[in-house]
Amino acid sequence: MRGMRALGVALLGAALVVSGCGRRAEQVSVISSSAQECLARAMYFESNRSSRDGMVAVGSVVMNRVASAEFPSEVCAVVGQKGQFAPGVLSTEMREPGPRAMAMALAASVLAGERHPQVARARFFHQKDHRFPYRNMHYVLTTGGNAFYEKRPPAEVTQRVPLPQTEGVTGSRATAPARPVRRPGLLARLFGR
Repeated sequence: MRGMRALGVALLGAALVVSGCGRRAEQVSVISSSAQECLARAMYFESNRSSRDGMVAVGSVVMNRVASAEFPSEVCAVVGQKGQFAPGVLSTEMREPGPRAMAMALAASVLAGERHPQVARARFFHQKDHRFPYRNMHYVLTTGGNAFYEKRPPAEVTQRVPLPQTEGVTGSRATAPARPVRRPGLLARLFGR
């Protein structure tokens, strides 16, 4: 019986590492492995706790990545990707209680399907005042201190500079939670659940 329990714990630990929610060599340690916690951390640190719209937009980008075959299929794995989000996003303490609570609540809403409607298919963003010489960045939104964009072939880019800051779009009936796009996780792919 004890051997079966040890085997079960080992398999669970391996599943967490493979799914991206555990510690890996290229990833910092994760304080919590829940999707809500990982998403809240990305929203808290990347939007600089600036606004509801900024946090929901960051969450929308994370979920767009989860839905994309080009990125990991788990929230924690997306947020923990090396060089993609703020250093320490999964290990630094969220010290401000109000913004931390807001990030946790909004992460739950995003996981339930809420999206920033202007983010659309964007899977990338950067600080709004940065400028880059790349010709494949099609900007769709600036909110919460970040400029959100899609990567497109240069001939299809029609908005080459970040748009003016927009706030007050989310939180109304117009952006009520939509049905989330889900890809099966590792265990579901292995065991057909």
